[in-house]
Amino acid sequence: MEAREAGEHIERELMILMRHRELSVPRGARDGGALDRSAYVLLSRLEVQGPMSIPDFVEAFGLAPSTFTRQTAPLLRDGLVERMLDPDGGVARKFRITEEGTKRLSAQREETVTRLAEVLTDWPTERLRRFVSDLEQFNTDIERLAGRPWPRSAR
Repeated sequence: MEAREAGEHIERELMILMRHRELSVPRGARDGGALDRSAYVLLSRLEVQGPMSIPDFVEAFGLAPSTFTRQTAPLLRDGLVERMLDPDGGVARKFRITEEGTKRLSAQREETVTRLAEVLTDWPTERLRRFVSDLEQFNTDIERLAGRPWPRSAR
């Protein structure tokens, strides 16, 4: 199989995987308790990287500042992030995850991990290791090409 053909298969499987991601949100949480995708991603980034300003988000994600202004507003309103002065003395205020944000993110992550573990329960250990390693390599190669690495915590 060549890279182009593999790309076609991967594109389809990623599209299907994104659809299944929606199914991993607990049914009761879909009525307002669950974090939407952008909130989950932003809170995850703040959790691993620490406080970030709008320019930091722009650099990390490569999206317009207005996107992050729009995405952080409901996080502020819901008490999931708070604004703080830049600890390094910069002029821009930074956002940091609150205790409530950490609690909600952890609860949703736990639910997602539990559902993924249900899918993977019958996979042999070596297959699990290979899949995790290949997925990490796939993501780090994308990050390298985009010039936007995602900081990974040691979990």
